[in-house]
Amino acid sequence: MTRIVSIGECMVELAPSSVEGSYQIGFAGDTMNTAWYLRQLLGEDHQIDYLSAVGQDAISDQMIAFLEDAGIGTDHVLRLPGLTVGLYMIQLQEGERSFSYWRGQSAARNLASDTAHLVSALNGAQIAFFSGITLAILSDTDRTRLLDTLNAYRADGGTVVFDPNLRPRLWESADAMTASIMAAAEVSDTVLPSHEDEATWFGDADPEATLARYTQAGVKTVVVKNGPGEIIISDNENISRVSPVAAPKVVDTTAAGDSFNAGYLASVLSGKAIDQAVVDAAALAGRVIQSRGALMPCG
Repeated sequence: MTRIVSIGECMVELAPSSVEGSYQIGFAGDTMNTAWYLRQLLGEDHQIDYLSAVGQDAISDQMIAFLEDAGIGTDHVLRLPGLTVGLYMIQLQEGERSFSYWRGQSAARNLASDTAHLVSALNGAQIAFFSGITLAILSDTDRTRLLDTLNAYRADGGTVVFDPNLRPRLWESADAMTASIMAAAEVSDTVLPSHEDEATWFGDADPEATLARYTQAGVKTVVVKNGPGEIIISDNENISRVSPVAAPKVVDTTAAGDSFNAGYLASVLSGKAIDQAVVDAAALAGRVIQSRGALMPCG
């Protein structure tokens, strides 16, 4: 059995519904979205676990029940008294989304407060997946603790996969964000950046520059997502390119990158060549952006 641990924050999601001016409640968050899609795409010979923290209140209970109903393991989700889960609201304009957040009392900010808990959660896992948002919500001390734990896990034979997922509003400064992202890349085997974000905050002139920056940091496999544009890949310094099929319509780009990550990992775990894994990932993301909300059934 292959075991994957996805690390981060699941939040209450308020997403626009089909009725003008109304919202529907769900649960989502970048690394949870990836775990959710992985669970749908992979068979029962793969275990998908979530590493996070929630409160002990009713909405936290509902979130845990949601994860378990989806087939995602919750044994490593901490239950912390006096805290709750974060909430965000999606606003859409011509398919592009913006977010408003309420996460001051989010228990997930403490998900990396205990080294022993992190080590226990990763014990026996083949893959650990995390994101820039995972890092952004942590204190400096906990951020260092998580990266050190992942580095040790990798040294013991685990594979670390990282999506930079740059969200500057979550960081105290752009410099802190970019430094932490590159520190995370240095402990990762695979990095899945999005060029548009990277160009804004790292000054990358093109996807090739994004690719070069991560490969120069020692990352073995880099897949540079580029919206509907060409995807460039470096795998052990072998460069290839994939042109995704454009989606016929864009309704909501929420979870486009998250579903891409899941599609890529699922295809790689199924034994497909990396270029085909990227084709599969782009196809899944193309379907996801044609519906509202973060989570779309794949069946």
